[in-house]
Amino acid sequence: MSRPLLFLDVDGPLNPYAAQPEGRPEGYTTILVPLDSRRPLRVWLNPAHGPALLGLGYDLCWATSWMAEANIWIAPVVGLPELPYVDFARGLFAERPDGVHWKTEAIVAHAGGRPFAWVDDEQSPADTRYVRARHPGPALLRHVHPGIGLRDADFTALRKFASALPG
Repeated sequence: MSRPLLFLDVDGPLNPYAAQPEGRPEGYTTILVPLDSRRPLRVWLNPAHGPALLGLGYDLCWATSWMAEANIWIAPVVGLPELPYVDFARGLFAERPDGVHWKTEAIVAHAGGRPFAWVDDEQSPADTRYVRARHPGPALLRHVHPGIGLRDADFTALRKFASALPG
């Protein structure tokens, strides 16, 4: 059996963008991403996250609006190799009448029945219901507070989920 997938959002789990703007979290570094001619986007990243994520026993995959750009701006800072990504181009930021997040359907399709965990700051009970109804394998939706980012408890939960899978 192949390893489970770990779908990674950037803003929230890796970049605690909602933290107090004057107080970069301890252990984080700041990068400035030029989005347009007005102001760059401030992004806080923890270089320890990459090695910790790689040690969890998952196949990692970006699940972020950054899509391929995550490999350019995020991966090198946190110590990750180039990763595949879920292509959200057709549904990017599209609202659904059932309240399911715009990423959820594409993540389930990308998983193709494989066990997966998904860390994000925008999941809701509607997403959990959608995954349970449409994904045949085990899945863990791990909500991460966007002002805190990934913490030890998140890594513990991810490790526990992966180790409980058969095979």
